[in-house]
Amino acid sequence: MDYALSRKTQLDTRELLLLDSEVKNYGKNMVVAYILWYFLGMFGGHRFYMGRTGSAVAQLILSITVIGMIVTSIWWIVDAFLVHAWVKDHNAQLENRVIDRIFADRGRSPEFPI
Repeated sequence: MDYALSRKTQLDTRELLLLDSEVKNYGKNMVVAYILWYFLGMFGGHRFYMGRTGSAVAQLILSITVIGMIVTSIWWIVDAFLVHAWVKDHNAQLENRVIDRIFADRGRSPEFPI
């Protein structure tokens, strides 16, 4: 059984609703990420959204010059394949932090199948 799934099965309905609400409120949206990638990707818009500020600033600065624009356009194409994983990873990490907080609020650690 998947580790995250096994942890989720230990949550009651109220806790699952809390988890879902937190991920919706603080998680990243796949559609927004790809819209930013499509329209502002050459300037690092999707990277700013995903919290990858350093590389976003690098893309923004590179897009000022012609040579930099060529590099950034290749980078933009590569990012098309990476954005999906970034959003999934970010939301999975957020979900795990929320589950950890729920278990801590219960005053006990989760029970894991052996």
